[in-house]
Amino acid sequence: MAYFKYRRFALIDENDGYFVSRLKQNVNPVITEELREWRGDAIRLEGKQIHDVVDDLYRTYIDVEVEAEFKRGLYNGTQSLDRKRFRVVGVRNEDDDDYHLYITNLPREEFLPSDLATLYRCRWEVELLFRELKTQYELDEFDTSDPAVVEILVYAALLSLLVSRDLLGLVTEVADVEIVFPPERWAVTFRSHAQLILSKLGEFLGYSPQPLLERLIEDAQKIHQQRPILQETLSTATQPKCVS
Repeated sequence: MAYFKYRRFALIDENDGYFVSRLKQNVNPVITEELREWRGDAIRLEGKQIHDVVDDLYRTYIDVEVEAEFKRGLYNGTQSLDRKRFRVVGVRNEDDDDYHLYITNLPREEFLPSDLATLYRCRWEVELLFRELKTQYELDEFDTSDPAVVEILVYAALLSLLVSRDLLGLVTEVADVEIVFPPERWAVTFRSHAQLILSKLGEFLGYSPQPLLERLIEDAQKIHQQRPILQETLSTATQPKCVS
């Protein structure tokens, strides 16, 4: 709901994308068509504003088309008004004796109102997933503008996430049934043990790392092969020259 804008929804639709969002309380689009017929003496909704009629309804679902008015982006210094039709569905919540209203462009032929409510409930899992990628795998900031490096870092974060979740599945299988592993807490645990996990994985795959002492000696000499160290350069430069 923090990103609720008719103009944004219109752009998503016009670029062959799909969206589902809760309908905010402070917007009240006009109903242009009912997408589901009700038997008996049902209240007709066409021509009425959605929030003006929901309190008078007791049906399980609302499925209507609405028309929204919005401003397009700036063009030559001016903004033009436009109208676009979207689908609004309502799913009755018996506990609150109220409707949860959703706005979308997903077709009724493939998505029933209950499907849209389920899709929207899944949004929090998406939020948690991106928060984990940003906080644990540093996907929120890149200290580079090189596209190739950025791509490598994105793949590294995604692969780390996949390995983390795969290990979480294994841990869940062997642990007691009553033990719960919150995903974000697990991500912190996985990252803190990543070096040990990598070492064990190397052993399992038959990879024998170079002995630590030999590796330190080798790495310490690499820079010398490229260029003399500052102390050696300074010493050579300050030595008195022989006069023939």
